[in-house]
Amino acid sequence: MFDFLDGYDLLGAFWVTVQLTVYSALGSLIWGTLLAGMKVSPVPLMRGFATGYVNVVRNIPLTVIIVFSSLGLFSTLNISLGASDITDVNFRLAVLALIAYTAAFVCEALRSGINTVPVGQAEAARALGLSFTQVLRLIILPQAFRSVVNPLSNVLIALTKNTTVAAAIGVAEASHLMKGMIENEAQLILISAVFAFGFIVLTLPTGLILGWVSKKVAVKR
Repeated sequence: MFDFLDGYDLLGAFWVTVQLTVYSALGSLIWGTLLAGMKVSPVPLMRGFATGYVNVVRNIPLTVIIVFSSLGLFSTLNISLGASDITDVNFRLAVLALIAYTAAFVCEALRSGINTVPVGQAEAARALGLSFTQVLRLIILPQAFRSVVNPLSNVLIALTKNTTVAAAIGVAEASHLMKGMIENEAQLILISAVFAFGFIVLTLPTGLILGWVSKKVAVKR
């Protein structure tokens, strides 16, 4: 029944999807955390930048950002992110675009977590002489992260599925291979089922594990 899979590197394609997800998740978590910090910063310029960034990026389709990373950054500005091979260039540009897009959602998730931290805790820390950065790093963010594990897991699951858009610039991940298989094989339903199952294998355990983690680290108030 699955003879049509012979000759196709299915595991290799999903491995590229996993790499896109991991690198983009790490980058978006870092950039999203910085954006969340700027959004609650006492500096108006930083708040304005973070607010504007989130509002603009969230309302641009991911496909547009992905294509711009290839045509705008690479083809026009010749930005290759240190890669020489076109395959590596496209992969790195796709990671950059996914980070830029996903960080906006990470920021909003963290901001909602920051809002759950009692204001009195921050005021008490400032009264003890801690700077804004210290209050954010030692008091607010640890509690915010614990309260938004579930929203962040949803962002991660969405990111895993969003990696399929990288096929638009030729990144050889799962959906790129799926497109090629559909063009070459007369097994549309089976091919779709195989790739749907593959993404379920990637996303379902993530949701279950992070759901368990959320219950374990939930802040008791």
